[in-house]
This record gives sequence, structure tokens and C-alpha cells, in this order.
Amino acid sequence: MTGLLIFFVLVLIGIAIWQLTKIFALTQIGASENTEVANDNDNKVNGYLMFAFVGFIYLFTIYSIVKWGHLVLGTPASEHGPDYDNLMNISFVIIFIVQTLTQFLLHYFAFKYSGKKDQKAMYYADNNKLEAIWTGIPVVVLAGLILYGLYTWNNIMYFDAEEDVLYVEVYAKQFGWEVRYSGEDNTLGKANVRYIEGVNTLGVDLSDPAAQDDKVTNELHLPKGKKVVFKFRSQDVLHSAYMPHFRAQMNCVPGMITQFTFVPTVTTSEMRQNEAIQKKVANINKIRTEKSKELVANGESALDPYEFNYLLLCNKICGASHYNMQMKIVVEEQDEFTKWLAEKPTLSSQWAEANKPAETPAQPEVIEVVADTTKVVAQVIE
Repeated sequence: MTGLLIFFVLVLIGIAIWQLTKIFALTQIGASENTEVANDNDNKVNGYLMFAFVGFIYLFTIYSIVKWGHLVLGTPASEHGPDYDNLMNISFVIIFIVQTLTQFLLHYFAFKYSGKKDQKAMYYADNNKLEAIWTGIPVVVLAGLILYGLYTWNNIMYFDAEEDVLYVEVYAKQFGWEVRYSGEDNTLGKANVRYIEGVNTLGVDLSDPAAQDDKVTNELHLPKGKKVVFKFRSQDVLHSAYMPHFRAQMNCVPGMITQFTFVPTVTTSEMRQNEAIQKKVANINKIRTEKSKELVANGESALDPYEFNYLLLCNKICGASHYNMQMKIVVEEQDEFTKWLAEKPTLSSQWAEANKPAETPAQPEVIEVVADTTKVVAQVIE
């Protein structure tokens, strides 16, 4: 209630100031020349201000590169990563050159051709040569970028049907991820949200023979050097599976299956030895150490040291806990991956264990005691 009252007071103060400025403007009518019409001096000042602004743009651009340039991702961890980075760098270079030239010309012309009394601008109806230049150059450059992008995309996504690949399903839901591996037959079983029940949180059709060896985990492990075909599904809303170090991202759309493919090339342990990653980890731990001092001073627990891990993130704002929707990715050698996966139970066995009928409790053994009535009668007569 207090906050609402303060809001209304601020609104009333703003209205009062606005009314006072109108009264002041009325008192100045006739006192001087109409200052709303720019004169030569105003135009000259605006021209210099335009120069100052373009200088600010250039200085801030340089400052941003120096200040935050180290935050960009370093070594890509997938086979297509270098091509992706190369395409991105080419785009950045082109944008930087075009931005630098166009911004300079824009602000320079605003200064050079600023308005002067009795000066008239030259009228140009059209210029076919100029039109051809500033239309043709962007067309050629964009066509080159698009063709290079399509070439890179096709190299990433194409694979032979008989190629030795690993099929993995990544399942998104508010607010977490689950992973399904295709098992020994390397074929993912059918699935539908209507089958979601109990331990079957992905809605796998357990009557499908291909689903009998499928395995569901809460951690994504990938073998180094093997092409992985990801199948993405969503249970509820639109999510986006984002794996930044692998330069991979694909939307997870309810009601349909989307796909992305890549080959991991750097294991988690190898990436932890990367010099650039070690510097980032050291910087993060420095920040966490300072934050821990504040937490300890307030009687709270200190933060644990950070250790690098690949992450699967959601890159769509999918709800209140979107920020917490992440999963660890572990890239390891093929034998380590095979051993890890072999230790995981199949979903069908988990379902059978969870739904097996309860055992009937054993009935206690009843011992029937028959009394010898002859002896009892004889004892009574005596």
C-alpha cells in the first residue's frame, strides 16, 4: 500500500512539473525570437555533436572488444565447430567494416552538409549507377554468406543411412532434460506423451520391440570421435537445446521431432587442460571466492569451487525456472562411454520392476491339536 501511495505522489509531482513548464513557455511568448527554428549556429553545433557521437561509437566498440573480448568461447569441441566459427568471424568482419564506413559517412555528411541560411540542397531524382552499386554489393556478399552457410549446414546434418552413428533422444520439459539411448539395436523405440506414466517419464511405447533395450538417464554422455544423431522432443512448451561448446542448437517443439548431428572431438578432461578454459575457470573461482566471503560473513555456506563441464542449456525463455534448465554433458573415450552405458538399466526392466505384482504374504502354519477324549473321561470318573 505504501509503495502504491509513493507511486501516485510521484505521478502528481510529474504532472505539476509538466504544468509549470507550460506556464513558463507561455510567459516567454513575444519576449524573444522563436527559438524552435534552427539557425546556422544551431546546425553547426549539431554537426559537431554528430562527429562526437560517431567518435563515441568507435571508442565504445574498441572498449567492448578489450573489456569483454575474452568472454567469447574458445576451442570448439565438435567436428563442425571450426567451420561454424569461421562463418561467424567472416560475418563479424564484414559487419564491422560496413558499420565503420556507413556510420562515419552518415555523421560526416550531417556535418558537411548542415543547413545554412539561403542554401538549397541539390535535388537528385535518381542515379542508376549508385542504385546498382549499393544494391549489387549487398546481394553478392549476402549470397556468398548464405551459400557458405548452406554448405556448412549440409556438412553438419548429412550422414549416410548405413554410417555408424549413435542415436540419442534429448527430451525437454519444464524444467529439466532427460536423455534416451537407443541400446544395442541402435534404434529408438516409438514414443508418445500419452504413454507417460510412472517411471516411463518420456512416454516410450514399451510394446515396441525397438524400445526394449532403450535406456533413460539424467546425464548426457557422448563418445569422442563418433557421429551422434540427436532427436529432440518437448513435453510441454517450446524449448531450445543449446550446447555452446559444440556450436549446436536446435529447437524442441511439442508434437514433433527435430534433429541435429555432430561429432564430439574433445573430451571433458582434455578441455579442462585447455589453457583458455583454465584461465576462465580461475577467473570464475576468483569471483566465487569473493562472493563466499560475503556469504560466510552473513552466516551462510561458502560456494563450492567451480570445475569446467560441458552444459546442455535451454535457450528459450520457457517459464519461471528457465534459468535452471541445464544438464551436464560428459565427453569421453569410446571404451569409457561403453562401460558407463552398460551399467545403466533398460527402461523396460525399470518398468517391470516398478510394476511387478506384490507378493502374497505367507500364511502362518496352523497346527491342529486333537484331544484324547478317552483319557479325559477316565480322569473325570476317577
